Amino acid sequence: MSLFSPLTLACNSTLPNRIAKAAMEENMADQNNAPSEALFKLYRAWGQGGVGVIITGNVMVDCTAMTSPGGVVLENDQELDKFTTWASHARSGGAKVWMQINHPGRQMPANLGQTAIAPSAVTLNLGKLSKNFAPIRAMTEDDIADLIARFARTAQLAEAAGFDGVQIHAAHGYLISQFLSPISNHRDDQWGGGIENRARLLIDIIRAVDAVVSPTFAITVKINSADFQRGGFSEEEASQVIAMLNLERVDLVELSGGSYEAPAMQGDARDGRSLAREAYFLEFAEHIATHANMPLMVTGGIRRKEVAEQVIGKGIAMVGIASAMAIAPDLPKRWQQGEDANPQFNAIHWSQKTLAALAYMAVVKYQLRRLGRGLQSKPNVAAWWAFLLQQIILAKRAKRYRQWVKQRTNA
Repeated sequence: MSLFSPLTLACNSTLPNRIAKAAMEENMADQNNAPSEALFKLYRAWGQGGVGVIITGNVMVDCTAMTSPGGVVLENDQELDKFTTWASHARSGGAKVWMQINHPGRQMPANLGQTAIAPSAVTLNLGKLSKNFAPIRAMTEDDIADLIARFARTAQLAEAAGFDGVQIHAAHGYLISQFLSPISNHRDDQWGGGIENRARLLIDIIRAVDAVVSPTFAITVKINSADFQRGGFSEEEASQVIAMLNLERVDLVELSGGSYEAPAMQGDARDGRSLAREAYFLEFAEHIATHANMPLMVTGGIRRKEVAEQVIGKGIAMVGIASAMAIAPDLPKRWQQGEDANPQFNAIHWSQKTLAALAYMAVVKYQLRRLGRGLQSKPNVAAWWAFLLQQIILAKRAKRYRQWVKQRTNA
């Protein structure tokens, strides 16, 4: 098995190689929260870049529940032609394309003017920054039933638009991850308590999606290896969830970690001095690989071919690359041609970890916007400038979003 050997999943879909463009939130939707011309250009660049599969930035299953303004929503077929075009650009170079489908739960900005839903009304523990998130109410049984139906409907629409699969986002502190974590899930009904109950939502969503898509449509899951918070979702519980997923129709699991409160998914060491530092979640993946029936994928800081090959050599089926492909969208093609490409950003040494994480995300999104305009990336952009620019863009898009919601409500 090598980095450029094909991988055939249980659904009989074959990926041309073992490299995935992992999901990155773009905030580049058009005025109707559908795929934009900029997204078409961005995904065509990735589609021509030599990856085996492209995983989109998160697509929301509910227009009133956004991770941030400028996100893409797919809850009906009104603008399905744009999603068809999006998928076509992503597949233009032979890669498969999976739509990451998601709901933010309590991780929704307050400036969107909506009330967040979550397993329990537990606010984010971010100090003064907590006020930047929407007020929360605990979900009812009807809310949960509606949520499950929404995930299934979005997956069904994704297949109709020409996507090859979906990735159900159950990591990074978003809604499904909130159900999994005892920090955010204080319920005492069938959806809370032990890990079997806390994982029930994820299992029910997988089954609902399976019921409405074809057998060759890939169903994949992104899950935390741990929350990296005291009293949170642990590696032991993640192993138990993987055992549950073994019994379901799951074609691949991507392992990541962290949340807004503990952004471990970005890592704190990107100097490449060791495999462990560059492939953040590899150790857990190695442990779980012997117990998982489905292929596993590791994402987190990988940017060198040498490291990617070592990950595959340790029995992990797929390597996910995110921020490095915001700099070099053709990175896999460069590697295959023998180039020793090693794209990276400058480290951000801000004392406030949450702000540093937001600045890092802003630097990445700065590159995505440039690629969406047909320009070269600019990885050395100053973090403070990218952060400031991102705040201005998000404020404008939040205003546009509130107007869009008002118009829909009035209509």
